[in-house]
Amino acid sequence: MTATAVLAATVLLVAGMSWLDPEITPLVPVLKSYWLTIHVSMEAGSYGFLMLGAVIGMLNLLLLIFIKEKNKERIITSIKELTIISEITVTGGLIMVSIGTYLGGVWANESWGRYWGWDAKETWALVTVLVYAFILHMRFIPGLKSIFAYNFASLFGFATVIMTYYGVNYYLSGLHSYAAGDPVPLPNEVYYSCIALGILSLVSYIRYKQNFKSDLLL
Repeated sequence: MTATAVLAATVLLVAGMSWLDPEITPLVPVLKSYWLTIHVSMEAGSYGFLMLGAVIGMLNLLLLIFIKEKNKERIITSIKELTIISEITVTGGLIMVSIGTYLGGVWANESWGRYWGWDAKETWALVTVLVYAFILHMRFIPGLKSIFAYNFASLFGFATVIMTYYGVNYYLSGLHSYAAGDPVPLPNEVYYSCIALGILSLVSYIRYKQNFKSDLLL
């Protein structure tokens, strides 16, 4: 519930920022297809699941910072439960983004006569699928199957989604760059957020090593 509330607040905050263009422009001809609803709904839906996994990862890193002897068992239980929830949401997101990317290939064949062309959007969608597939399989890799490693990866793995959804549209050229033109400058808040998440991860890792002689395993 807390993670969902944080996610909703983040979405509303970003939507209300003045640097986002609220104008709704007419669809370009290639997008006037029934595939738009099918393909985009799968991709956008998957981003919601993956973002929830990132938010849970951030909350777990925060919890690791506040572990003390008197609350250690309770917080460990909470972290393990939240990690299970995160794995479920990330699994759902991975399935949806994989299906959405596959259906995008079918649509591309109808529109452009080829299933795959290594367009920027296609490439980053594939990167997202591979990154999250790796994250979910970290439990089988010695040295990477700790709860800290998973939550860290689920948080920063969301950067691939941001690049796929936002970066390709504004900063790269290709068939999917519908918003291409003058790049939208990144607000200072983005840089501050990256620095804050980096500091959070570093402090969380230090506290994790201080409190646990051996790794908490998934």
